[in-house]
Amino acid sequence: MAGMAAVLGKPTIAKMFGWHPEPLFVAGSIAAVLLYCAAVWRLRRRGDKWPIGRLISWLAGVATVVFATSTGLAAYGTALFSIHMIQHMILSMLSPILLLLGAPITLALRALRPAGRGKRGPREVLLAVLHSRFSAFMSSPLVTLPLFIASLYVLYFTPLLDAAMGNMWGHRWMMIHFLAVGLLFFWPIMGIDPAPRKTGYVIKMLELFAGMPFHAFFGVAVMMSSSLFVNSFATPPASWNVDTLNDQQVGGAIAWAFGEVPTVLVLLVIFSQWMSSEERLARRKDRQADRDGDKELDAYNAYLARLAGGPAAAAVSAESEPESGDEAVDAASAADGEQAVAVSEDRQPAT
Repeated sequence: MAGMAAVLGKPTIAKMFGWHPEPLFVAGSIAAVLLYCAAVWRLRRRGDKWPIGRLISWLAGVATVVFATSTGLAAYGTALFSIHMIQHMILSMLSPILLLLGAPITLALRALRPAGRGKRGPREVLLAVLHSRFSAFMSSPLVTLPLFIASLYVLYFTPLLDAAMGNMWGHRWMMIHFLAVGLLFFWPIMGIDPAPRKTGYVIKMLELFAGMPFHAFFGVAVMMSSSLFVNSFATPPASWNVDTLNDQQVGGAIAWAFGEVPTVLVLLVIFSQWMSSEERLARRKDRQADRDGDKELDAYNAYLARLAGGPAAAAVSAESEPESGDEAVDAASAADGEQAVAVSEDRQPAT
């Protein structure tokens, strides 16, 4: 596996970007770009828009996959643990986030034409998969979080990594595994594409943070290691003058530090969605108030007047209380006081 790296010579930054295509990943990346662009073209042909930012994110995600698998980085990743760890972090944390920002499932559901009545086409199959029990199970944090953690601890602290690095197909499986686990972990958390389960924004952040301590501890454990635990990287070419133990510790530092940027990026996505959701909710309430003449606000003001007591307050309550009587008061008592007052800055109750 390390033969290509030995032929390239001692690693340099320029050599990391050299083109050394891996046929499986190059073919998959080309297919991913063509299918995505074809779907966008179909939407625009019928007059629908697709955000350019999502297209850029998808292309950037595919580019990172190609960089991690079909360049000098991939070649040197078979000989040096530190370079291999860069591959791992890109494929499991950076590429999935960029690809998911492209919203491929949403694009597919919009681009695919519904089948005729009684028929089952690609769109119906995709919807059936999304709503299946299998998808609900696989997207559960009880599955995604252990898989994400196992990708580190089970792979690197057992003979599994040496077995995978022993042949080309094992190495390919490992790269695909990194990408798949990252996609599965971040898919329900980011919430850009439809998922089988709906979770609140706070829960999403908790799921995100639940995996980060394990990730950081793994990096620290590798940094503090005093012996080699992966035989595949024990004998780089002698002419490189590489201290293999130091290289392993550098790989641990990369694993520890790399998780910070993707975590911040996902948090920004969650906060952005949260703010957009609150804005949509506020607009819906404003439209409802315009339709019903702010009945909810009037009922709430009447409820406050009753609580205040006194003859004047009782008169205000009698005038502003809707005909529905107790039902309106009960509904008003369940409303959020601060939000109602904010909506009615120029409509304060009489005192």
